[in-house]
Amino acid sequence: MAGWEINKGIGRSVEFNGLKAQYLFIFAGGLLAVFLVTVILYLCNVDQVLCLVMGVLGATVVVWQTFSMNSKYGEHGLMKRGAVRGHPRYLINRKTVFHIFLNNRRYEKH
Repeated sequence: MAGWEINKGIGRSVEFNGLKAQYLFIFAGGLLAVFLVTVILYLCNVDQVLCLVMGVLGATVVVWQTFSMNSKYGEHGLMKRGAVRGHPRYLINRKTVFHIFLNNRRYEKH
């Protein structure tokens, strides 16, 4: 009977060279975007050296920013930071204290 290996990674997030979860998509998408911009510039007859320099600099910035965000925010931190923008900074209550207690008494009687 053949022995089967058990997958011990069930439920864990995907990781590649230290990049976790959504950072892999940011990394791949950023490098793809830099590649496409470099190809478009080359097809528009921009100087080859300028295309290569811009491509290398763009790829370096994408790699550097992706790894720095991964270390700064962690696996779920970037999603948490995005969710904070959807929450109000403060709540406004325009009722006076007297009216708050007055309304509570009306609801208690019923």
